[in-house]
Amino acid sequence: MSDVVLETRDLVKHFPLTKGILFKKQVGAVRAVDGISITLRKGETLGIVGESGCGKSTLAKLLVGLEKPTAGSIVIQGRDTSRLSPAETRRARRNLQLVMQDPYTSLNPRMTVGDIVGEPFEIHTDVIPKSGRRTRVKELLDLVGLNPDHINRYPHQFSGGQRQRIGIARALAVNPEIILCDEPVSALDVSVQAQVVNLLQKLQKELGLSYIFIAHDLSVVRHIANRVGVMYLGKIVEFGSETEIYDHPNHPYTQALLSAVPVPDPTLRGQRAQIVLEGDVPSPANPPSGCRFRTRCWKAQDLCSREEPALIVRDGLGHPSACHFAEERDVTHAVL
Repeated sequence: MSDVVLETRDLVKHFPLTKGILFKKQVGAVRAVDGISITLRKGETLGIVGESGCGKSTLAKLLVGLEKPTAGSIVIQGRDTSRLSPAETRRARRNLQLVMQDPYTSLNPRMTVGDIVGEPFEIHTDVIPKSGRRTRVKELLDLVGLNPDHINRYPHQFSGGQRQRIGIARALAVNPEIILCDEPVSALDVSVQAQVVNLLQKLQKELGLSYIFIAHDLSVVRHIANRVGVMYLGKIVEFGSETEIYDHPNHPYTQALLSAVPVPDPTLRGQRAQIVLEGDVPSPANPPSGCRFRTRCWKAQDLCSREEPALIVRDGLGHPSACHFAEERDVTHAVL
């Protein structure tokens, strides 16, 4: 597909578990990401949701090159990054930049805003001539809604929302086509979250950006995403458009997530059947056989323990889900 800007094919990341001090022996592995295939199209936002520990941040690290995959491939602009030379990898990675979760720890407190936003130019020296870098930094600050005259200030002189704007400006410095947002608003106040999300949407329209938006806040993802993937224990269990996932969920895990969203209107609370999951999330070092969700699923049967369900479109359902007994369920989510 000519409009696909990023694709993962059966992406796997296992972290080895070892014992021993002098002679370490591998005794297992943490299956943080276990066979994920996704596509991102030009100009769209792909949301990835799931509870803590499901592998979202590990997926983000794989995509930006902070971790090397155990198996599978990452294709950016039609080029498999595993088959590129170091120089070619650097050029390919320039098209994929990261906005980090915590604006308080992701900015060096000893560097001025101008140095932080302009640091990518020191790595990718061909982006802009050295004489024009300071002017470009001011343009980037203005683009994200900050005063260009504050270029010599330090991060502690800005609020949390302003610091996240600095992080966005830094990500835009090398003119990427893809921005990976790893829970970019989870550390911010609700009112500031809306401002940052609106800024991201504005930049997407103006610059033609594509986003991978990782979050656990379902309402934020619904507001910004075109398509959504639901992760559980290292795997995508349901995938579809924003409307399909939120209005017609058919995987039990997705249904449970949506039913847990708080409803502020007390007149609607009694109209929604909340699904309470029993038990804890299994360890990714020892996931259940068959379906990984079966130990907490009210629909689980013998088949679920014997056979892992494929992520496919089931009969009568409009989008893929990894459940042998998937069916649509009416989930009231007025807050969304």
